[in-house]
Amino acid sequence: MISKNNIITALSFAFLIACNPQKNQSDTEKTSTQFERISYNNSDLVVDLGVGLWAWPLPIDYDEDGDYDLLVSCKDVPFNGIYFFENTTGEAFPVFEPPVRIADAVKNIQISYVDGKPKVLQPGQELVDFKNAFDTKPKSLFPGDAFDKLHNKIRFNQWKYVDYENDGDLDIIVGIQDGEDYGWDNAFNDEGVWTNGPLHGFVYLIENIDGTYELKDKILAGGKPIDVYGAPSPNFDDFDNDGDLDIICGEFIDKFTWFENIGTRENPKYAEGKYLSNDKGIITMDLEMIVPVSIDWDKDGDIDLIVGDEDGRVAFMENTGVIKDKMPVFESPRYFQQKAEYLKFGALVTPFSTDWDDDGDEDLICGNSAGYIGFIENVDGSENPGWAPPVYLKAADEIIRIQAGENGSIQGPCESKWGYTTLTVADWNNDGLKDIIVNSVWGKLLWYENIGTSGAPKLAKEQPIALEGTSAKPDWYWWDPEENTLVSQWRTTPVAIDWNQDGLMDLVMLDHEGYLCYFERFKKDNELVLRAPEKIFHSNHRGYSSKNEVVDSLPGNLRLNERKYGGSGRRKLAFGDWDNDGDQDLIVNGINAVYFENTGTKNDQVQMTFRGNLSDHKLAGHTTSPTLVDWDKNGKPDLLLGAEDGHFYYLKNE
Repeated sequence: MISKNNIITALSFAFLIACNPQKNQSDTEKTSTQFERISYNNSDLVVDLGVGLWAWPLPIDYDEDGDYDLLVSCKDVPFNGIYFFENTTGEAFPVFEPPVRIADAVKNIQISYVDGKPKVLQPGQELVDFKNAFDTKPKSLFPGDAFDKLHNKIRFNQWKYVDYENDGDLDIIVGIQDGEDYGWDNAFNDEGVWTNGPLHGFVYLIENIDGTYELKDKILAGGKPIDVYGAPSPNFDDFDNDGDLDIICGEFIDKFTWFENIGTRENPKYAEGKYLSNDKGIITMDLEMIVPVSIDWDKDGDIDLIVGDEDGRVAFMENTGVIKDKMPVFESPRYFQQKAEYLKFGALVTPFSTDWDDDGDEDLICGNSAGYIGFIENVDGSENPGWAPPVYLKAADEIIRIQAGENGSIQGPCESKWGYTTLTVADWNNDGLKDIIVNSVWGKLLWYENIGTSGAPKLAKEQPIALEGTSAKPDWYWWDPEENTLVSQWRTTPVAIDWNQDGLMDLVMLDHEGYLCYFERFKKDNELVLRAPEKIFHSNHRGYSSKNEVVDSLPGNLRLNERKYGGSGRRKLAFGDWDNDGDQDLIVNGINAVYFENTGTKNDQVQMTFRGNLSDHKLAGHTTSPTLVDWDKNGKPDLLLGAEDGHFYYLKNE
């Protein structure tokens, strides 16, 4: 419980739900229709094929018309499901039809081909008649929890059929990610070196012996167990066309490891692994948590790869048929395309509504989990806008992509390709042009100056946000802030707003302890600088303690997150006059969005009264991200949410 001398933790129970992706949706949440998923509303548009967060591809001729379609399983909220992307042209790189949801998602689903027929497995079971029954006719093969006794913190548990030793029966190959050594959170020393172990990605054989399955051991390569960097996604196929089965594994991050079979088809023996490469270097996917599946997709006689990515996209990696240095050469990933349906920008999208191109309508500037910043143009300015495809913004003529690298994420080096950009757009330097202010996985506040002209924005190289003195930092950051730069918690929105209405753009955001604070702007030696944060926001409502117990809070400073380490930050914010009474209310991420009403200022303290969720419609797995829009131009703000699935959800302000 929170003691009386503690300052309030004003984080609603809704936030707790939003941070727990394992919570099940209630019937009410499933049927709520208050939020509308936004469409492109742009006929003949072609965009990247995608589901929500994390794509598990199942290449299959689902409609039995002679060509390969795509089924993609997606476990996220709110885009959970198995989706059918129809190939209507029969081409190897078609423009797919928009997705059709055909079933609930299946965790750890994998597809194998046996005598040219698809077989679909989940841990311990074959899903019989999958095309018609999906997961409703499971056939038990072997205990699905068998590996729980061998490993802790299993995140990937991937089962596939293969006739391992060519004796005419079906064995099972299992890929296991073990995260026990890694630990996942807060293990950097003062030099930024990760002191825990790596993620492990092991491959096991479950052998079919006279019709009975027996768990053998880890498969060896180069005389030692295969151990890729998590998420092994093992694929056994004759990739080099020499008559035996080789192995290609994925990993948690972005690369592919090739294990050549230097034995025979009946007695496989695997050489030490090497990363797949081509004339451009080591082959990598754009993001993380990749899931490769082997198949002769283009039906040219060699085995290709179809690969799912964390942001819901799926790529084709063509096997060229060329062997170089005893390794097959694959083309670099090409992301499949689809006819446009729902507006999307990666995963964990963080939109900000603004007229970026100064043409009189509201566009979107967005961050996402990959660390990009995208411009989505409103192409018609209508009440139900049409949208152009997202365009990655550039600064100093290079695409902006903020990434954690080896030591930028408190959750460790396995998150190296994530950036979690979250942003606001404002005239930060008072020159009449809109600039972009950004926070990210690092918790370092940056801004990109617009050095273009009205209607033709152009961004300069990033600069730190100037703060008077030395910024405080969360205790768990291994690095120290540079003098006169601002640091906050990671993955939380910086809101640029002229709070005191003095003509200078201020900043409102979380401080290093998770309190919502006001950073006042002032001029110092002809430079615009922020003062140290002030806790001017107060609230009184039910919150939760550090042990996730629901508590009655005492009045005090508004603290939107009291958690530490990887659980810190993560608050997405928007200010606006939601109730049309002339002051600035606060919208914060929750199961959809949480509303704090500004009920006045007393003794220099802004009273933010908690009003709860704006809907019962659950849109959050990890998070949502709010921005206010006025597409109908009635002078009253409506709400647009970016969600974990990369899509956008609209709520009319009634």
